[in-house]
Amino acid sequence: MKKILVVEDETLLNKTLCYNLATAGYTVDSAISAISAKRQLEKQEYDLAVLDINLPDGNGFDLCRDIKERYEDAAIIFLTANDMESDMIKGFELGADDYVTKPFPISVFQRKVAALFNRITKQTGGDCYDDGNLFVDFSAMTAMLAGNPILFTGAEYRTLKVFAKNPQIVLTRQVLLRKLWDIDENFVDEHALTSNISRIRSKIETGGFQYIKTVYGMGYMWIGGVKK
Repeated sequence: MKKILVVEDETLLNKTLCYNLATAGYTVDSAISAISAKRQLEKQEYDLAVLDINLPDGNGFDLCRDIKERYEDAAIIFLTANDMESDMIKGFELGADDYVTKPFPISVFQRKVAALFNRITKQTGGDCYDDGNLFVDFSAMTAMLAGNPILFTGAEYRTLKVFAKNPQIVLTRQVLLRKLWDIDENFVDEHALTSNISRIRSKIETGGFQYIKTVYGMGYMWIGGVKK
């Protein structure tokens, strides 16, 4: 059973979120401050942390950093009354999976949580990508496009894997560089990243298909073979 920590200082919203998530079948703990959240995190690991950005004794960004240092694979959803682009970019750079602006329908939030967990399950279910047009076996480092073999360099495979394992998520350049550092254990600079993305696009975005979308002012998103 998935474990969720809800960190929200608005008591009514906190209770509403916890009730509805528990009703949906999740194990849910709550906290109304950064310090109480840290106490909960010392006791156990969570699959998802729902973080309000503005807390009475801190902010969700700092708490997100603490969570990612302690539990790298924990998913993060930010809740905030701020819809500023700079806040969204900062959240995604810290590794957030989603960003929800208040007020929001609880039913929509529940669907976001379910979709996030489904996506995580699919990502960890194997080391291949297959959409019917593009097939990539990341373990064997082999690939096919429209039934024909396609060649990637090692760096391109690693970059492609980061994209394919994080579909429909805005990946900033900073996040991509950090993830590629974790995989490669070698320094990856911005020029190399730009070159890798450009080469990957030239190889797979043929026949009217688009795989990598540029999100101007933010980064890139894997959209998975959308017909132009």
